Amino acid sequence: MDFDFSESQNIILHSARTFLEKEVKGLARKAEGTEAGYSPEAWHKMAELGWLGVVLPEQFGGIEGSFLDLTLLLEEAGKYLFPGPLIPAILSGLCINGYGRASQKEEFLPGLIRGELIICPACVEPDPALSEKGVREEVKKANDRYFFSGTRLFVPYAHVANYLLYCTELEKAKTIFLIPTNSPGVTIRPLESIACDKLCEVKLQQVEIPEENLLGKVGLGDEILRKINAWGALAESAYITGMLAQVLTMTVEYAKERQQFEKKIGSFQAIQHQCADMATDIDRMKFLTYQAALRLSQDLPSQKEISMAKALASEASRRVSLLGVKIHGGMGVSEEHDMQLYFRRAKAAEQAFGDADFHREIVATELGL
Repeated sequence: MDFDFSESQNIILHSARTFLEKEVKGLARKAEGTEAGYSPEAWHKMAELGWLGVVLPEQFGGIEGSFLDLTLLLEEAGKYLFPGPLIPAILSGLCINGYGRASQKEEFLPGLIRGELIICPACVEPDPALSEKGVREEVKKANDRYFFSGTRLFVPYAHVANYLLYCTELEKAKTIFLIPTNSPGVTIRPLESIACDKLCEVKLQQVEIPEENLLGKVGLGDEILRKINAWGALAESAYITGMLAQVLTMTVEYAKERQQFEKKIGSFQAIQHQCADMATDIDRMKFLTYQAALRLSQDLPSQKEISMAKALASEASRRVSLLGVKIHGGMGVSEEHDMQLYFRRAKAAEQAFGDADFHREIVATELGL
């Protein structure tokens, strides 16, 4: 079996590493304290490299590459904690390309690929059981116009997005609409988050949207949501793989330098075995993630492989980042060190697009259980 990357993939990797080292290194720390939560300048430079169009058609400005190409990019982005709506924008582009009408593809994809439009999925509804007042969700239609009222939670980077992929129930079936964030009646509030990302609450109050903003057709929402979750789980697994690889690199370097009892702590067997466990987890994740990306690229059934990768990535995210903090000791939780940034982001990534138990259920179903 040939595990070597192709020439084009090696070019992608070289370009990504050069860009990330020059433009993104240290950016997560700086962006975390800003209102936007990312650097628009770095975002546009990234878009110029074609990252947002890796798996989108050339006719709209994309590269028309494979999901494995995308996985390699996201893995490198994870090493530097690239801040911004990278994964949400890629998922939105895939949805519009897969389900949008020709006019919608022409309208949205070129701008998204160039980094001029930011589009994010808004699919998580509040749990009515958690609110004394309940949650008011309403969709009305008058002629060729729809009027939306409702709330969506944990929408990534909604505060800087131009459009939302808003999932709602219409005619007793899930349906997706493209909703401009500057529409009258849209209120967006950033939420507190442990990670160096930006999640928002989006409230709609009688927001008027034309019928032409419906993505695909009525009733396709469940299918699109399954795609978003599968693509998102794969993308997040790739990002986690890169993130934890950097955690291991920092930890090994620290273990070679830190002295205790007049010895480098890396000479202690306990530390050595913990680093070996970290490396093993990362390689297992990488193999499963690459395998899932390759199957998806070849249009083969891949849901089981994607869920296997994300189940492992979610658990390894917690294990590896916690070991990294423990080996660093007090330094691992100090604001001056980057380890705490990776630890917090790893905790959020554990839950993103389904935790380990969620994906184990999918794997069990795929096994016929």
